[in-house]
Amino acid sequence: MRLFSLTVLLAMMTSLAGCNFKGVPDPQVSERDAEWMAQVPKAQEDLRYGRYLIDDPTGEAPGTIVVDTKERFLYYVMDGRKAIRYGVTVGDEAYGWTGTARVARKAEWPNWTPPAEMKARWPHVQYTRGGPENPLGARALYLYDGNRDTLYRIHGTNEPEKIGLAVSSGCIRMRNIDVIDLYNRTALEARVIVR
Repeated sequence: MRLFSLTVLLAMMTSLAGCNFKGVPDPQVSERDAEWMAQVPKAQEDLRYGRYLIDDPTGEAPGTIVVDTKERFLYYVMDGRKAIRYGVTVGDEAYGWTGTARVARKAEWPNWTPPAEMKARWPHVQYTRGGPENPLGARALYLYDGNRDTLYRIHGTNEPEKIGLAVSSGCIRMRNIDVIDLYNRTALEARVIVR
């Protein structure tokens, strides 16, 4: 029995040795960021969807954003074969999408104008000014295919309890502190791959 326990312990240690997870400090935020984020409902955080520096699993060029819709993770690829992994909310089956795009625009606490298709599905949705009530949250990265707006965004959320789920209308949602971190790191024209 003791030999079995030792074998199991060694197997667990070996499997964990390959996991190089290191927490990434929160970015500095403005007074407005702090005030508005304090108004967003708090949610129990699942450590699995935290912000971690890891070995890059994507093989993509530094500066690239890769979204794994099945695992609900977004990776920001860095130099030295490292990446920052963030937990995200993705589109549910009916509204999810995959493909390649570029970041054509970035905005802080953006206004939200729901697309016509969304208004047709849910007549109650309406234009919302930027702020803690806005579903785009603290930051948004606008995804374009060439010069065409895909209408998909990587953005914050006022529903942090949904991180790790597939419930959005196709956009990639992040905790507000995470989208601020990603926004600060991401250059305009950055490549985005959604798998």
